[in-house]
Amino acid sequence: MHETILFDLDGTLIDSIELIRRSYAHAFEVHRGAVPDEREFVSGLGRPLRWQFAQVAGDPAEVEAMIATYRRFNLEHHDALVTVYPGAVEAVRQLAARGARLAIVTSKLHASAERGLVHCGFDPRLFGAIVGVDDVTEHKPHPRPVLRALELLGADARGAVMVGDSPHDLAAGRAAGTHTAAVAWGPFPHDELRATRPDHWIATPAGLAGL
Repeated sequence: MHETILFDLDGTLIDSIELIRRSYAHAFEVHRGAVPDEREFVSGLGRPLRWQFAQVAGDPAEVEAMIATYRRFNLEHHDALVTVYPGAVEAVRQLAARGARLAIVTSKLHASAERGLVHCGFDPRLFGAIVGVDDVTEHKPHPRPVLRALELLGADARGAVMVGDSPHDLAAGRAAGTHTAAVAWGPFPHDELRATRPDHWIATPAGLAGL
């Protein structure tokens, strides 16, 4: 068992993918007059909005406007579209009860991460650290968010595992020196995740308790 477990949030503990998809499409419709295809959408998941929108909008002002449009739509529809993956809350509680140190490492805003946790039935107090996109200056797949979570927990990377649904999560964990665990229920193709050679492959949310 790993003594420290770092979780991505969207697509890993909470099912917010449809909300993200609709928010992303809405921002593109408003500012670009077109909706990106599914492959383009999935490839950016797990990375900060500023990076995602900068891939298509060269003007920094347009990027910021797209982010603002995305966030307004996201906040308005959050509670209607976000659900918890069955078994995830129970798995987190079991890990906490066994004494594991837990953290969230996400590319969404810190406050939005806390909102998602509470909405889906997680007790935020079980997580010794929550690192959001606004808590660090470098982001997944860079190791900085993972290293920041370890610092806040007072934990060693060698006893930690980074759990996520995207190659960006796993790359960040690997670069920070942690073990990695890929989850099978997110939107990324399994072949893409297996190509990162994760140390663990988690088939169901309940299986997270085995970490």
